[in-house]
Amino acid sequence: MYEQQIKEIAERLHGLRDALELTQEQAAEKLGIEAEKYVAYESGNCDIPMSFLYSVAKGFNVDMQTLISGEDTHEVPYSVVRSGKGVVVKRKSPYVYQSLVGTFKNASGSPFLVTAEPMNGDEAFSLNTHDSDELDLVIEGTLLVKVEDSVERLEAGDSIYFNARKPHGMKPVGDKTVKFLSIAL
Repeated sequence: MYEQQIKEIAERLHGLRDALELTQEQAAEKLGIEAEKYVAYESGNCDIPMSFLYSVAKGFNVDMQTLISGEDTHEVPYSVVRSGKGVVVKRKSPYVYQSLVGTFKNASGSPFLVTAEPMNGDEAFSLNTHDSDELDLVIEGTLLVKVEDSVERLEAGDSIYFNARKPHGMKPVGDKTVKFLSIAL
């Protein structure tokens, strides 16, 4: 299922770029990434980071929910997402993102409930950046968060707010599944 979902998102990226009449190189330049990386994401043959999708949504003024799910959002005063019912984006292990926006059009933030299985504590952080601030609140488990050269250990109830334009990454550790609320603002 993960591979199929990545292919579908990649097709939407391609369609969006075509609709904007941009070459892959022009799209990459507008998003501030290397052309080779953009081409790889659009091919659907590699993992597409959520931070990249957020940059696409913001940079090309498209709705994040539509980009990840392919479903239209609506002008509504509110949107309810029932437990376990939000659009799920599976990434490479260990992360599963559940969107908490529902059908709300043009949400000003991108809130996700993230579930991740613990990783080997010796694994390196996979760092990324995106054009926003970010708030992460740990609901259960233990999460290591690296922002630039600092690493913080967050337990249930702990939160961190940071400038996501700085290199950052997360690593679930310990012996139980980690759940955290992640909001790009």
